[in-house]
Amino acid sequence: MTGTVTASAGTTAPAGAARERPRGLRSPRTRERALELAFLAPAALYLLLFFAYPVGKNVVMSFQEYTTRTFFTGEAPWVGLDNYAAVLGSSLFTQALLNTVLFTVGSILGQFVLGLAIAVFFQRRFPLSGLLRSLLLLPWLVPLIVTSAVWRWMLDQDNGVINRAIGALPLLDARPGWLTSTSLALLAVVVVNIWIGIPFNTTILYGGLQEIPEELYEAGSLDGATGWTAFRHITWPLLRPVVTVVLVLGVVYTLKVLDIILGLTGGGPANATQTLSTQSYELSFRQFDFGQGAALGNVLIVISLVFAVVYLRANRRAVDE
Repeated sequence: MTGTVTASAGTTAPAGAARERPRGLRSPRTRERALELAFLAPAALYLLLFFAYPVGKNVVMSFQEYTTRTFFTGEAPWVGLDNYAAVLGSSLFTQALLNTVLFTVGSILGQFVLGLAIAVFFQRRFPLSGLLRSLLLLPWLVPLIVTSAVWRWMLDQDNGVINRAIGALPLLDARPGWLTSTSLALLAVVVVNIWIGIPFNTTILYGGLQEIPEELYEAGSLDGATGWTAFRHITWPLLRPVVTVVLVLGVVYTLKVLDIILGLTGGGPANATQTLSTQSYELSFRQFDFGQGAALGNVLIVISLVFAVVYLRANRRAVDE
């Protein structure tokens, strides 16, 4: 009887084997990983189709003689760096680059300063504050082509409402050519772009301000930190991560602004509002030199990436210090 029990016990599987983790697809870790990949697959496919492929195609086109003839013959001769040499050596490139810098810096400064001021103002509780915050989103919701058409009418030299208002003032009989003067056109375009960008800056910065605990302001007021002092030592340090996001996104977006400039001035007068993005559009869709247009577009992408990397590193260093 004992031998029988011993024999049956000897044929029993070891106790540790029952606790072995299942292998293959039955493993919980494997199933979890497969589920993660399944959720990531649509996003990855979207990025490949709508970002990676267009950018890759644009890079290839910039090294080819890609014109309207290519659509009929299918031939796009390889020209190497000739397209880059042509656009960088163009007499218009320097002016377009300068206009791009002035347009971007002016727009970002105006949007950020006014957006931050409005966001700080709306921290206060007062009647109809929610309604006024909602109305601030209107410039953001209106299609840009409609915005440019309305502002073009407002800035018209002869019949624009702005010049009519200026003419109604005493001792003033001037009718500035906001969109026809080479010295005023870029300023007018910057003002319009500031008006469009204020809602974005206000919304993001207001959300960041709401995340700052009120207890910090109460504690700071006990030490005399109120007003500008509280903003400098409490608000600004805690708001810096949000500021980084707003500035980086703002610069990247502003560098490629096209529709507003085309709708207001078309890059004129005398190329006074010509930027790298409008010049790239001109080369691609008016002169139909897609190779040079792609080359200039790649230059714009590189400028955006360089700014983003430099600013993010500088901001990270400042935070660490």
